[in-house]
Amino acid sequence: MLILSSPLYGQIEQEGVRAYPGECCGAMIGLDVPQADGSVRRVVERLKPLTNSFEKEEQYHRFRLDPLEYIQVEKEAGAAGKLVLGFYHSHPDCPAKPSEYDRHHAWPYYSYAIVSILKGEPADMTSWLLNETTEQFSQEEITRQT
Repeated sequence: MLILSSPLYGQIEQEGVRAYPGECCGAMIGLDVPQADGSVRRVVERLKPLTNSFEKEEQYHRFRLDPLEYIQVEKEAGAAGKLVLGFYHSHPDCPAKPSEYDRHHAWPYYSYAIVSILKGEPADMTSWLLNETTEQFSQEEITRQT
């Protein structure tokens, strides 16, 4: 389960709106909190917007993290005793479901939040985890906290 405060949820939506018709992207930073039943709650404490380093003409349907930015985010999170829990990006005028491109470029462990931006407005947000064995995504519940 991915826990996002309402302000962070809104931040992802607004970044998607600002990047439209391109894709935004960023990192979700926080902690994995084990629960008594053996499950884990992924509590996102902050977001770090990242540069979509794909060529401008491809950004309407692709995002790519800048490797140097990614390394810096990992270092900053670790220094603060936090984890990079995953990444978020937008899908302009497409559903909030991972594409085949997303699946082929995803890493296990990380949560992948996707916000659908339809005609410049936020429409839906989902989160996904990649199964390392099957190399398929399973949907992860997003809990929005006020």
